Amino acid sequence: MNIKAVIFDLDGTIVSDEDEYGEAFRRVLTSLGVKINSKYPHVGGIGVEANWPILIKKYSIKSDRSIAELTGETQKQYLKLLDRVTLKKGFLILIKRLREMDIKTAIATSNSRFILEEIFDRFGIEKYFDSVTTGEEVREKKPSPEIYKIAGDKLEIDPKYILVIEDSKAGIEAARRAGMHTAAIARDGVHKKELKEAEFVVMSLIDILDEVF
Repeated sequence: MNIKAVIFDLDGTIVSDEDEYGEAFRRVLTSLGVKINSKYPHVGGIGVEANWPILIKKYSIKSDRSIAELTGETQKQYLKLLDRVTLKKGFLILIKRLREMDIKTAIATSNSRFILEEIFDRFGIEKYFDSVTTGEEVREKKPSPEIYKIAGDKLEIDPKYILVIEDSKAGIEAARRAGMHTAAIARDGVHKKELKEAEFVVMSLIDILDEVF
């Protein structure tokens, strides 16, 4: 496998923030009068805005608040929890090794640009990426391949030479539909089964060096 570029998803892939997003959604849902038992009430990989129509239908929510308002409040709650967020174990080792190998690196995230900028400011990792693509740049969210096609075009590399690292089923499907190779980072055994469509499924980002390179 001749990989010339690696595109990273952000949430749950570069940073460990699954719990924080779960908490942010729970806080907003609770404010709407919804009783939440699930740790992760949202769908991973599709972004905050795309989740709200799903949640409104799922919980039969009656509210005058718009999707934009609910999205903004969720992001506000997430940022309040940002000090809890950490880089995924092995990320810095992996990204530095890829750069040493002259492999291009990029981010493709369904999240908003301003959230990505907050992550960059917190961890100082912007310097490791040749390009970034955010949710504002696409019309269709994952599992649509649109975001990965745009990210690939920015890198000017044929999709067959690109590896995408994801942590969601929707993200893996999006990358596959874009004609790219796929590796998934799993939280646990149950999550690993959900990501079985990826070519490689690992429990640590460091394992990708052995599995792929």
